[in-house]
Amino acid sequence: MFGNFFGLVAPDLAIDLGTANTLIYVKGRGIVLNEPSVVAYVTEGGRKVVHAVGAEAKNMLGKTHKMMEVIRPLRDGVIADFDVAEEMIKQFIKKVMPRPTLISPRIVICVPTGATPVERRAILESAQAAGARDVKLIEEPVAAAVGAGLQIDNPSGCMVVDIGGGTTEIAVLSLGGVVWSRSLRVAGDKMDEAIIQYLRRTENLLIGDSTAERIKKEIGTAKAPDEGQGLTLMIKGRDNIGGTPKEVAVTEAMVAEALTDPVAQMVEAVKQAFDNMPPELAADIFDVGIMLTGGGALLRNLDVVLAERISIRVSIADDPLACVVLGCGKALEHLNTPEGRRLLTPDV
Repeated sequence: MFGNFFGLVAPDLAIDLGTANTLIYVKGRGIVLNEPSVVAYVTEGGRKVVHAVGAEAKNMLGKTHKMMEVIRPLRDGVIADFDVAEEMIKQFIKKVMPRPTLISPRIVICVPTGATPVERRAILESAQAAGARDVKLIEEPVAAAVGAGLQIDNPSGCMVVDIGGGTTEIAVLSLGGVVWSRSLRVAGDKMDEAIIQYLRRTENLLIGDSTAERIKKEIGTAKAPDEGQGLTLMIKGRDNIGGTPKEVAVTEAMVAEALTDPVAQMVEAVKQAFDNMPPELAADIFDVGIMLTGGGALLRNLDVVLAERISIRVSIADDPLACVVLGCGKALEHLNTPEGRRLLTPDV
C-alpha cells in the first residue's frame, strides 16, 4: 500500500498490441492510450534509433526523407520487427507512466489464436524487454468476447468474430474456453490493399495506405447501394500512366466492388466455423447470433452481408474498437482469481 502511495510500484497494464492500433488499459483507471502501431526511425551506425511513435509517426507515412523509415512493426497480428516493436512498447508505456518506478508493472497482452509458439514467445519477450516484471498472454477472441460482454462461462455457446488490422479472429466459446478458433490473415489491411489495387486497375490511380484507409472509413461498405452509386469521395493520387497528380471521384459502389474478395473470405471462414463445431453449439449460436468486434466491424453493412449469407443474426459490439483491450483489462483486474487466470493462455 505504501509503495503504491509513493509511486514506487508501477500500476499493472493490459495491452492490445494490434497491427493497426495499440491500446493500453491501466488497472483501476481504464483505457488511457489509443495510438497507431507505427514507428519512425533513423539508422545510425547500424542501429535503429526511434524518432517518433504512434500518431506522430503515422503522420509521417509516405513523407520521410531517405534517411528515415516509417514502419508498422507488427504484421498479421504478430511481431515482424522485434527491436522496433520493443521500443514502441517502451515508448507507449512511458506515455502512460511518465514517472519512474522501482517495481515494474505486470502486463496482460493479447495474441492471435493462430500465432505460433515462436510468435507468442516474441510478443512475450518484447513486453519483458520493454520493462514488465511479469507478462501473461490472452488470446484475442477470448478478450474480445469478454470485452463485448458475452458470458463465456455459460454452457451455452457463443461466437465472436474480431476483425482487426492484420487478422480476423473467429472463435466459438463455451464453459470459459475456446471450442474452435481460426485466425484468418484477411482483415483491415487486406481491405486497404484491395482498394489500392482496384483504383490502380480501374482508374490508373496510385494511392497510399493512408488514403485507402480514409476511403474505407468514410465511404467503405460491404454491400453496394440498392440504387445508384451511393456516397462519393474525391481522392487525390498519382496517375499510373503519366505520373502526374490526379483526382478522381470514388463511390460507395466502387468500394463495395473492391472489397468483394476480402469480405467473401471472411464469410467463408465464418461458415467453416459451423462445419467444425458440435451441433449443440451450432443450435445455441443460432439462437444468440454472432458478435462482431474490432475496427473491421465498423465497415458498413458487413453485419448485413454476414446475416444474409449465413442466415443468422449478427450484432456489433457497443464499442468494437475497445473490446479486446477491455477484455484484457478484465483479466488484469482479476489476475489473482481463478476466474481471471482461466482467461489466460498457458505459459509459452
